[in-house]
Amino acid sequence: MNGISLTFGGDPIFDGLDLVVQPGDRVALVGRNGSGKSTLMKVMAGLVEPDRGDIVVPPGVSVGYMEQDPDMKGFSTLGEFATSGLEPGEAYKVERAGEGLKFDPNRPVETASGGERRRAALAKLMAEAPELMLLDEPTNHLDIEAIGWLEAELSATRAAFVLISHDRAFLRALTRATLWIDRGMVRRQEKGFEGFEAWRDKIWEEEDLQRHKMDRKIKAEARWAVEGISARRKRNQGRVRALQDLRQERAGMIARQGTAAMDFSSAPKSGRKVIDAKGLSKGFDGKPIVTDFSLTVQRGDRVAFVGPNGVGKTTLIKMLMGEVAPDAGTVTLGTNLLPAVFDQSRAQLDPEMSLWDSLTGDPEMRVSGKSDQVMVRGNPKHVVGYLKEFLFDDQQARAPVRSLSGGEKARLLLAKLMARESNILVLDEPTNDLDVETLDLLQELLDDYEGTVLLVSHDRDFLDRVATTTVAMEGNGQAVVYAGGWSDYQAQRGAEVMPEKKEKSKAKAEKVKQEKAQKEGLSFTEKHRLEALPGIIERLGAEIAKLEEFLMDPELFTKEPVKFQKATDALVERHTALSDAEEEWLILEEKSEAG
Repeated sequence: MNGISLTFGGDPIFDGLDLVVQPGDRVALVGRNGSGKSTLMKVMAGLVEPDRGDIVVPPGVSVGYMEQDPDMKGFSTLGEFATSGLEPGEAYKVERAGEGLKFDPNRPVETASGGERRRAALAKLMAEAPELMLLDEPTNHLDIEAIGWLEAELSATRAAFVLISHDRAFLRALTRATLWIDRGMVRRQEKGFEGFEAWRDKIWEEEDLQRHKMDRKIKAEARWAVEGISARRKRNQGRVRALQDLRQERAGMIARQGTAAMDFSSAPKSGRKVIDAKGLSKGFDGKPIVTDFSLTVQRGDRVAFVGPNGVGKTTLIKMLMGEVAPDAGTVTLGTNLLPAVFDQSRAQLDPEMSLWDSLTGDPEMRVSGKSDQVMVRGNPKHVVGYLKEFLFDDQQARAPVRSLSGGEKARLLLAKLMARESNILVLDEPTNDLDVETLDLLQELLDDYEGTVLLVSHDRDFLDRVATTTVAMEGNGQAVVYAGGWSDYQAQRGAEVMPEKKEKSKAKAEKVKQEKAQKEGLSFTEKHRLEALPGIIERLGAEIAKLEEFLMDPELFTKEPVKFQKATDALVERHTALSDAEEEWLILEEKSEAG
């Protein structure tokens, strides 16, 4: 990209941007919500044409872009969309990706949710395997298992990729370089996301020092200009002009966007015991959600619910909150509970309604007789002033909700949530689309919140920083309570004691061994990779068998030479991948045993 400039009627999003992505690059693209990350990615993909500048893609290099809202018109099923553009012999790649990403290729497009559509678009991109993959929030709507699968696939790929994600653990595991969009400027550091925050803070510190020095110089020059008049008949006009230039330069410095003025205000305290659930069982259509599940939640607890999509996390929370009746068991709620709910589907937001009307039209925020004010924790505030606290400007106040980015919608929903007094928060996927700074602030607010938190999230880093208890829903009605966050759950799960029939000393030795392996052996990504490799090896064998069967047609070479060549190349690729996977399994297995 050479000299790229782009404006949407206001200040330039980019101006004179030069950027190179090399073969094999693994790049994190980071920046505040609304800074232009998705726009830059669309420019890279050729979907948005810049006002000025050139984009060069070498001949024969393919670029694939995962759209956040894929256009599926003309396709009847998700599988039909995902396999479009692939050769008939390559459809197995979509099946394989579909297994890892957990999407049903037979799902009709018209009944598919937004998350299912995104998973189909991601499966399509992974199957196409372009030389450069542009991935805009690929982990949104994926559960932790699917995120682990995608992480392992991207770790193994030889393709280059540029990645936008709010998932710190995902970014840390995969990236080797960072692109940072900040106030129209794109900076690059040849370090992965692990080094981003220290790099960002150093740049901001240098900026602040430069501003401070310039302010002092302007102040000194202004004092000279005023005090020197009485001592001179004629001013030094060059020095006056220099002062004017200094002031203009200082005015042109774009101030950093602050953090949202978010705050959770606790209502009067609830009782000490918030929820007491005993022997809960629940199922739908013969499928158990939980079986004989018990949990006690005390005031101030932060309880995280983890597990695959569709396992019933939201249903269990609704049972605990008394919204859904269990088939068996009892739920006793504490006294003086005032809940506030963050809905992962954003169902509380009408896309056609303006931000202004979205707040003033909310019955819980409406101020009687005032169309321009909202009630915020018992006090009236002007609606635009309140929106500005969440980093929305005057123009956005009258814009429709549908014009917002995913992160901005999340901020608007938080604005509605934080206007209420509460002493129990139910947060269902609150981290989706939020930028790093807002995630940090949300974590700090939850740390300071005096009430109780029930949390659903697939963000491993966020779970580790917030949760004091983790409920792991593992399917078949099994829900197990662990102390701590995601890493604590993984450690405890890996160090469970042996059956009672074993000797206690042997059980203790095994536990110590497993804990040691957890600390000194395989990393989280390596452990997940070791667990995934047998399935990958099995799938590669099946793919090789399919390709060999396809190539057995004696007339294929003369009738379809292009298909014959592609299938032959794919067969060689599969054999190489199988050999690499078997070797990788041996290395990781030996490392695990050594650990």
